This record gives sequence, C-alpha cells and structure tokens, in this order.
Amino acid sequence: MALLKIVLYPEPVLHTVGKPVEEFDDRLKKLVGDMFETMYEAGGVGLAAPQVAVSERLFVMDCSSSEDESQKFVMINPEIIHVEGSQEGEEGCLSFPGIYQKIQRNQRTIVRYQDLNGELQELDGMDLTARCILHETDHCDGIVFLDRMTVLRRELAKRKIKRLQKTGKWE
Repeated sequence: MALLKIVLYPEPVLHTVGKPVEEFDDRLKKLVGDMFETMYEAGGVGLAAPQVAVSERLFVMDCSSSEDESQKFVMINPEIIHVEGSQEGEEGCLSFPGIYQKIQRNQRTIVRYQDLNGELQELDGMDLTARCILHETDHCDGIVFLDRMTVLRRELAKRKIKRLQKTGKWE
C-alpha cells in the first residue's frame, strides 16, 4: 500500500464528474487500499477518487475512525436513491485543509452502490454517515463542499484559501 497525494482546491479534477467504474480488477483493489491508507493518515472519515486525481466514481469511508470494521465502506458508482430530514453541522474536506464550515445536509440517506466485487449493495445512513455519503458522492459528481455553503460562508472560505495560497501554506 502507498500513500496517495491529495489534490487541493481549485484542482480541475475536483470539478469534473467522475467516470463510472467498469473494471473490478486488481488495479481497483490497490487503489481502494491506497485510498483507505491515505484517508486514515490524513485523519479523514471519507476520501473520493477525484481527491487523489482519479476521475472515477468511487469513494472510501469509515465514520468510526478505523475502530469498527463494519463501518468501513467502499462505494463504487454510488447513486443516492432516497434522502429525508435535515441536519446542519460543521464539515471539513481533505482537499480544503483547515477550512471548516456549517453545511446543511439531509439527516438520512439511502445509497445504492457496487462493492469491490461489482455486487450491488444499499446502505441506509443517518447523521454523520449520511453526511459523509452525500459529501463523497458530491465529489464523484464534481461538486465540492464550497458549492454547498451559503454565499457569505463561501466568500469567507475563498478569502481564507487565497491568504493561505499567498503565504505558501496551501500546498
């Protein structure tokens, strides 16, 4: 396994809709293993392929911080099939280090996806799990969490990013 480089906003791959995964092969298994290792090393709970410069529709997530194997998911070609409720909470993103903002998301999300073997699965997620599924599926669709902020919060975040870029702390 190897650590991958996490790309930072405004890399174009973050705004590109990922291609569907069609080959469930050793390359995919290696990518997923490397993504989990990279996510844990960076202290995240989710990591989408576009964040490691791979424009494909897949992500890994573990909302238990590697403490509970049953919470470790690989979601390939995710499709949100149901949402309900509402929650507002602070959200961060590994492609936006140091940027945290309150984001409105659905409280419950049902996602249909393929696992590493290409088998169809469904997951019914609540709270943090729902937030993570929605955030990472957004990455697969070329949407970043900046796009989900209010106009004011988005402008404040962009100003902070510009300051960090000028001081060389956004690399």
